[in-house]
Amino acid sequence: MRVKRLAALLLIAALALFAVAGCGGDKPAADNNPATDQKSSIKIGGSSTLAPIIAKCADDFTEEFKTWNKVDPSLPEEPIVIFVSTGGSGFGMKSAVDGTFDFGMVSKDLKDEEKAQFADGTIVQLGSDVLDIAVNPANPVTKVKPDLTTEEIKAIFAGQIKTWQQLEPSLPDRPVVVAVRDLGGGASEVFDKAVMKGTPISPEALQIPSMGALAGKVMDNVDTIGYVSSGLVNQNSDKITALSVDGIAPTVENIVAGKYKIGRPLLLVSKDKPNSQQQAFLDYLQSEKGLKVVEKMGYIPAAQ
Repeated sequence: MRVKRLAALLLIAALALFAVAGCGGDKPAADNNPATDQKSSIKIGGSSTLAPIIAKCADDFTEEFKTWNKVDPSLPEEPIVIFVSTGGSGFGMKSAVDGTFDFGMVSKDLKDEEKAQFADGTIVQLGSDVLDIAVNPANPVTKVKPDLTTEEIKAIFAGQIKTWQQLEPSLPDRPVVVAVRDLGGGASEVFDKAVMKGTPISPEALQIPSMGALAGKVMDNVDTIGYVSSGLVNQNSDKITALSVDGIAPTVENIVAGKYKIGRPLLLVSKDKPNSQQQAFLDYLQSEKGLKVVEKMGYIPAAQ
């Protein structure tokens, strides 16, 4: 059994699927070969913001049903296997188009030409997220200047404001550490559209490969400022503090009302029409159970 499990793990690594969600049935789901058993496995990849939501739903779905025929008697009596991999929204869209993934996870608004790539498939919104302007709670800016203007945020992220004292004279004369997502992340596009409006990010900014790692940088360094997914801020409220923007705090009420402007949808996209198994999982994600996971993880679930 150990040999079989090792072989399966090596196969998954060869497919470059970095995170696996979903196992169940009478034998481990990893014993199936995802390269040949396409109908019984689902591969999903992209946004690091959306990945934990999909992975949790995949685990819950697999634990509840274990085999596809228990989801729907017309489906085969085979273990449910769902692979979830991160890599950014751009990676998710590209991999959905080229067939590497059945679904791409995307955390940004799609342009018309991007929507056209999925005209024969599906685009489903599972929820909404906003980017909080986040700092470490030990940073005195949280008490001295907890509300920033859009222009101040732009100046900080462009590298024009280099120390906290430049932002506010009573703050420490310490360097501001700017942390941003890399260009493969949907967050960078959202932030540019809402705040930077074409102004380049400072070359000294730290480009972080995932939203989770960006949140970790804020938690680890008292002088770091970054744009962090609201879900991660809500999950770590004792370790990350969100600043207001132009007098608007990123509360649920302000997000739902559209007052807080640095927002984005959480989407799943596919190039082709989902098959029966894929549609069954998609239906679960959009059900009360799936949307409850979105809410529990600190995001705004889509209306049913």
